[in-house]
Amino acid sequence: MKPIWIVDDDQSIRFVLEKALLREDLPTRSFTNTREVLAALEAANDDEMLGPQVLVSDIRMPGGSGLDLLDKIKAKHPGLPVIIMTAFSDLDSAVSAFQGGAFEYLPKPFDLPRAVELIRRAVDESQREEVSEERMQAAPEMLGQAPAMQDVFRAIGRLSQSNVTVLITGESGSGKELVARALHKHSPRANGPFVAINTAAIPKDLLESELFGHERGAFTGAQTMRRGRFEQAEGGTLFLDEIGDMPFDLQTRLLRVLSDGHFYRVGGHNAVKANVRVIAATHQDLEQRVKQGVFREDLFHRLNVIRLRLPALRERKEDVPSLARHFLQQSAKQLGVEPKRISESALARLSAFSFPGNVRQLENICHWLTVMAPAQLIEAKDLPPEVLDGEGAAAAAPAPAASAAPAAMAAPGTLPATEHAPEGAAGVPFAQAVARSAVEGAVAAAPPGGGWEQGLQAEAQALLMAGRTDVWDVLTQRVESQLIRTALGFTRGRRIEAAQKLGIGRNTITRKISELGLDDA
Repeated sequence: MKPIWIVDDDQSIRFVLEKALLREDLPTRSFTNTREVLAALEAANDDEMLGPQVLVSDIRMPGGSGLDLLDKIKAKHPGLPVIIMTAFSDLDSAVSAFQGGAFEYLPKPFDLPRAVELIRRAVDESQREEVSEERMQAAPEMLGQAPAMQDVFRAIGRLSQSNVTVLITGESGSGKELVARALHKHSPRANGPFVAINTAAIPKDLLESELFGHERGAFTGAQTMRRGRFEQAEGGTLFLDEIGDMPFDLQTRLLRVLSDGHFYRVGGHNAVKANVRVIAATHQDLEQRVKQGVFREDLFHRLNVIRLRLPALRERKEDVPSLARHFLQQSAKQLGVEPKRISESALARLSAFSFPGNVRQLENICHWLTVMAPAQLIEAKDLPPEVLDGEGAAAAAPAPAASAAPAAMAAPGTLPATEHAPEGAAGVPFAQAVARSAVEGAVAAAPPGGGWEQGLQAEAQALLMAGRTDVWDVLTQRVESQLIRTALGFTRGRRIEAAQKLGIGRNTITRKISELGLDDA
């Protein structure tokens, strides 16, 4: 992890923060004035790992103030969280000066555990920003030769020089966020942040604060001022997913922002200007929700300036083969295994499937095949039960969507050219070897319907028959390795998110990766 930069001319402050952060396994780097920081930032331009994860700066220092430093950092590194330390006597002027740019302020003298907790929050925010940037950088142009997808591409091209509000309609799993990212990437705001929020995934009581932020003391537990998603997206794009599920009273606040470009933080009395392009998406029929009285008609018309409909994957089945090959390449890269090939018979069976879950379902199937298919060449019989049993055909009726059957969108990235990986290559990566061993063991030793437990049992029996006395350690390490590799593949290498998915601590996953020799995973 990149270090926390501490800027303060007071050696005792630097020392106390350094020790407290190191106890939390947070690396640090200290500076005594703003000139040193700016020089170090300049040197870090060629290698971003030399830069800071979070910057904590005093407000008053010889040779330049923390506020001047904040202005310069925000001009070049808008996503870097900056915490300003300030004496109580500076508080009023400091708050008004840097609320728009600083992540938070830390009044001196400060409570050390509270300071560490605040820095932890800033680290989490920084890592979320990095994930968003990774997705933007790793999201090449979309795939799709079907006429319906070509219409989508043309629409993105026509909107490339516009800041107009766009409403994207499409079934769940159809790639609405990917289209929103493409619209941002090809817009005049491309250098600004892209911030996404799923309005259906956040409880109603928290959504207002999540969108608009809150002032300190606005409600129980609001110990500090917090910027909402509108402020985080300043100068860029805010993507409001599942807008059809937004609570009715919050729709009024959103309408006001879209109408006059200003909003108030929860508990705030000063209007905050929002320089943000809004892109909304939904799988619901908004016209019908307006008739039902659960969605404001004036907000619908404000959002529905340009409507972009995504086709369902069942409407563009000619794209299934190229998407499947792409996802297999992508999955292999994420899991550190050899890419698998897919036979024409398997592709034909996939193309005949209805994909009620759209492109997201196809991607998940390809992840499953990368781990579970027993050979390098995927045959039709290797496809998951949901495809072989033909399930989904009856469920293929379009879900409620805006104005026409919506849905799927092409995968990110261009199709890699490497399609022919050698079968049985020496040195098969560990994750693939374990998966193959488990599956083959289950097939050989288990009765029909047996699962991975029988594969594990067969593996244990083989080791016991070989006279091994370390069976527990060997199999435990294999299971842990596979779990961690799979989780890292699922989260695209993001360790903290992988730890959360597995239900273990961030320190635990870091230790296990080192112990199991998975540092390159």
